[in-house]
Amino acid sequence: MPKTNNRARRKRRIRKKISGTTERPRLSVFRTARHIYAQVIDDTTSSTLAATSTLAEAVRGDVSSGDKTNAAKLVGAAIAKACEAKGIEKVVFDRNGFIYHGRVRALAEAAREAGLTF
Repeated sequence: MPKTNNRARRKRRIRKKISGTTERPRLSVFRTARHIYAQVIDDTTSSTLAATSTLAEAVRGDVSSGDKTNAAKLVGAAIAKACEAKGIEKVVFDRNGFIYHGRVRALAEAAREAGLTF
């Protein structure tokens, strides 16, 4: 079985259990080989409340080439700052089928340190 199918299976299993509400939106993380993306989603209205990635201008200048874990930490801090600006304090973490390890974990811990609760 290809890795993508395994991740899709894990993603479906996770999404059956968690959903973002207006009070606690969902912090969804997606990673590729080169970049990492994070967005805060309200599933009741199907709207994205805040989003950032390593491609965002606020983060892109600080990212050094090759250090993807450090880039994930910067994205985590940036998404927490964007949530703070919108008045969001609590979120539900959606690892999107990715293992909670490495860059996904770095993003989550940086977001927690910057003030998000999950």
